[in-house]
Amino acid sequence: MSKHEPVIKVSSEVGRLRRLLVHSPDSGLGKVVPSKAQDWLFEDIVHLATIRKKEYDFYTKLLLYFLDPGLITGKLKSIDAEKNKRNFYKPAHKDFFRSDKVIELQWLLAEILNDLEIRLKLAASVCAIENCSYDTQKELLDLDPVSLAKTFITGTLDSDRMLFAPIPNFIFTRDIGIVINEYVLLNKPAKKARTREALIAKYIFFNHPFFKDYQDKILELNDGYHHFLLPRESDDRKVTLEGGDVMVVTRDHLLIGVSERTTMEAAHQAIQLLFEKNVVKKITVIRIPKKRDYMHIDTVFTQVRRDAWVMLGVFSKKSMKHEHEDSVQRALEGSKKDEKLKIIQFRKKDIDNPVYFDNLEDLLTEISREDLQCGGKVKFIFSGNNEFPFDAREQWTDSCNLLALKEGVVLGYDRNDKTIEAFKENGFRILHAHELIRDLEEGNVNTDQIKDTLILMPSAELSRARGGFHCMSMPLLRDDL
Repeated sequence: MSKHEPVIKVSSEVGRLRRLLVHSPDSGLGKVVPSKAQDWLFEDIVHLATIRKKEYDFYTKLLLYFLDPGLITGKLKSIDAEKNKRNFYKPAHKDFFRSDKVIELQWLLAEILNDLEIRLKLAASVCAIENCSYDTQKELLDLDPVSLAKTFITGTLDSDRMLFAPIPNFIFTRDIGIVINEYVLLNKPAKKARTREALIAKYIFFNHPFFKDYQDKILELNDGYHHFLLPRESDDRKVTLEGGDVMVVTRDHLLIGVSERTTMEAAHQAIQLLFEKNVVKKITVIRIPKKRDYMHIDTVFTQVRRDAWVMLGVFSKKSMKHEHEDSVQRALEGSKKDEKLKIIQFRKKDIDNPVYFDNLEDLLTEISREDLQCGGKVKFIFSGNNEFPFDAREQWTDSCNLLALKEGVVLGYDRNDKTIEAFKENGFRILHAHELIRDLEEGNVNTDQIKDTLILMPSAELSRARGGFHCMSMPLLRDDL
């Protein structure tokens, strides 16, 4: 890292990615049992070895080739050798890649645990959350920092003794917080299963030397007054916010989703806080149905290029205006409009006069044309190529949840066939991850040459965890557009 390079700065969804936070699938994923899967926010149990060796490892390789090529280029044969047994990918191993561009959360956690005071405080906090005995707390404090970090994440001691539940959703690092320009907005998780994630993230951001110059720019939302006295049906008055519902589309414009995981009260507080701190000038709130199908706004749309978006067709202009229905259907469905989508835009300089949008397509078109100065036609690439039932099926397996490595170059799952067709029809090249990695290693191509490309990642097991590569990344640094 150069002395003049900022540690964090994100002012778009598609500027070239330079640094991000990730978490490699850990042994906790392999301990999720069917009876607890939904409590721990998984749809199914997954096969850990397949996720690691045949899926997520491709993700790590590609991230390193794009962000930190010196650590991997020309070394793949040695890295993949059987004798290494994946040591290159294991955060607790001495041969771990330890990139300051592709940053592993477990590595950061282990480093702050070298501080005795932090170790004492975090161990006490985790044990309080998990209702551990005092003896267990003392046992944790006897561990070295690397082992303690692993135990905090996996819940497991000595490879087979579980002290408390794992946090399998920790691989979805987007949700622990979001970088907005030079600020970090930490999350407030909606589900109890993610409480320990938020605690660990808070300790890392407030204590790791990596973020020491940003301490006054780490933001948190307050709890709502008397929220604990409200009845269950008043959940929207609680303050819960997850990073998958926050998108930085330009330096001045932020999107906040109100969803199954992020409440209207959290959006309200975020608007007040971010305007007060002059972080952005414009915030658009997008309320989507509180359905497990959608979860966050980044499961229904993400940005591909300044002038291109991938999205679920149910929120398009045609669908929201019921143009495909007869007059009776339009009247009946139109009465339920508010249950489907609500988009309200607030400007700091004129906060009392919000702007409303009827559909997601109009909002994204305005962002491309007005905020990003795109002169041509704005392209929409629809999940499942907008064909039922493929649109719903492929949205479920994260066809809309794509990560931009740079403008026009995005990572997605190989199982979403109709969405892949839609990308092809819109002029995008399709590359499979293993083929691209081979070409990068052999020097047949470099990352600067890759344009307008959907990179397909193997996804048999990862997709069953209900999260794509947008979810599995927390960008810390992107180039400005």
